[in-house]
Amino acid sequence: MSQNTHPIQIHDMTIAYHKKPVLWDVDLDVPEGQLVGIIGPNGAGKSTMIKAIMDLVPKASGWVKIYGKDYGEMRKIIGYVPQRESVDWDFPISALDVVLMGRYGHIGWMRRPGKEDRCIARESLDKVGMGDFAERQISQLSGGQQQRVFLARALAQDARIYMMDEPFAGVDAATERAIIDILVTLREQGKTILVVHHDLQTVTEYFNWVIMLNMRVVASGLTREVFTDENLQKTYGGRLTVLSQAAQAMAEQRRGDR
Repeated sequence: MSQNTHPIQIHDMTIAYHKKPVLWDVDLDVPEGQLVGIIGPNGAGKSTMIKAIMDLVPKASGWVKIYGKDYGEMRKIIGYVPQRESVDWDFPISALDVVLMGRYGHIGWMRRPGKEDRCIARESLDKVGMGDFAERQISQLSGGQQQRVFLARALAQDARIYMMDEPFAGVDAATERAIIDILVTLREQGKTILVVHHDLQTVTEYFNWVIMLNMRVVASGLTREVFTDENLQKTYGGRLTVLSQAAQAMAEQRRGDR
């Protein structure tokens, strides 16, 4: 990969559903090796941005490049953890089988996973603390366990870029901590990780880069530089006071849980 090419470049991208813009004129360069939080109010287009990067939704205008190439050429290097609500958890499949899906980009859909693939899948489950649940049906797992399994699937893919849509939603504190520890390790390995995130209280703790979004990119850059009261006000507007109060209450609850 060229060191001068960003992992993700977005230029003049607009996304519209039923002729109503969801994202508008997005220009963005994401540098390599960053743990990126995507934040903004509900309806700001955070999940849509991730889907647009992976060609899961059509673009009204603009383009996305992955290391200077189209997504179709680079899909093998991108791991994806979707929102839990978008997954059919009643599908009869084991945790190990879910993780093995992360290997199909390497082996192809028409071939069966080999011994090495199964070893990688089990190692990935071990990394997220789910090794003992390899044969468990996903419907029998808790929400936090299910999220860990999908993270293990992304790890098994051995991607260079990871896209995660609200990975902390509905999980317990232990799972959230386990996930962020893994994401930090991936960043230290030079991977680039984009995470749709809602908890403003943990932004500065979790992410070294942040994208502040409200249909347009309000700010993007190092967290210590762009995560400011002024940019938060531009991003959230009148909702910021309510969000701050909720974040403060959650922080107090976290301290009580410890």
